[in-house]
Amino acid sequence: MIRFEQVTKRYADGTTAVDELSFEVAEGELVTLVGPSGCGKTTTMKMVNRLVEPTSGRILLGGEDIATVDPVRLRRTIGYVIQQVGLFPHRTVLDNTATVPALLGWKKARARERAAELLDLVGLDPGTYGHRYPEQLSGGQRQRVGVARALAADPPVLLMDEPFGAVDPVVRERLQSEFLKLQATVRKTVLLVTHDLEEAIRLGDRIAVYGQGRIEQFDTPTTVLGAPATPYVADFVGADRGLKRLAVTPVTEADLEEPAPGRASGSPGTATGTAPGTSSGPSGTAPGRSLGAATGKALGAATGEAPAVPLGASLKDALAVLLQHDAGRVAVHAPGEPGRVLGSLTTAGVHRALRRTAAAEVSSR
Repeated sequence: MIRFEQVTKRYADGTTAVDELSFEVAEGELVTLVGPSGCGKTTTMKMVNRLVEPTSGRILLGGEDIATVDPVRLRRTIGYVIQQVGLFPHRTVLDNTATVPALLGWKKARARERAAELLDLVGLDPGTYGHRYPEQLSGGQRQRVGVARALAADPPVLLMDEPFGAVDPVVRERLQSEFLKLQATVRKTVLLVTHDLEEAIRLGDRIAVYGQGRIEQFDTPTTVLGAPATPYVADFVGADRGLKRLAVTPVTEADLEEPAPGRASGSPGTATGTAPGTSSGPSGTAPGRSLGAATGKALGAATGEAPAVPLGASLKDALAVLLQHDAGRVAVHAPGEPGRVLGSLTTAGVHRALRRTAAAEVSSR
């Protein structure tokens, strides 16, 4: 969907922001660009919608060279979410959300209907919030409106520049979880810029780790953490990368021991928020993606004699539940079936899982 071919951006003062950058983002993939300030990640993203023009090289969108496309028309087909949201203060939430469809010539009724659908999708009741103005919303609510506005014209590509950086940590974690669930529904091709490695790991299908103007490693979160390609990447991800890998490593049947005494109780979805018959982790996220401490508490709270998590939950969530209870193990049940325990996970099982996945990553290189 997005392809960079030896793209360089050099400014008049001689500064090279990006240097012969080549990579590809597949359709429906969420790629996070992470690195220190001034490394070129935001420049990379802005070249996709021609807010910054490359000095050399080509960028293709859906196979078409964007240099041949009118910049205004191009930008109206790409969703764009920035840290400070950029809502129009004099327009209502509904009208803000309908901005791009209106610019594309949609009839007002159709544009507002689409805006209402998107507000509902991001968890804002249009009947309650549609008539409000941005100043009447919290920071997290404004950020949701920004995402809804970016999706309003159903663009194939979504660019996100530090989208959750302007809110407090608790709201940020909740917005990240909501965005993962939204992405599972809409499956947009996403480039997301962040300086936060944990956010990049949590959200990205793949991560591009930037050095100075170059990508040092472009791979899955588990591979970046388990097998850093260069000393720079190893230093960037940190000595605690083994702990970070807990958030992106799912619980599998190979990690389990005999079923724990007792069984998880409650109706399907009570403990995990997972719909019956799904194979995803908690609250509909992709397997292995952590939903954080709050979810970890919920996972253990609605069970019977043994705390429980679903198969496919992250090792981080499983370990959080295990440590919160003095049971020494956590029951693992079939996704969407809290009453069907498949086995139990211990701290030794967590260690085995990390060692197994690390060995698999090294052997695949």
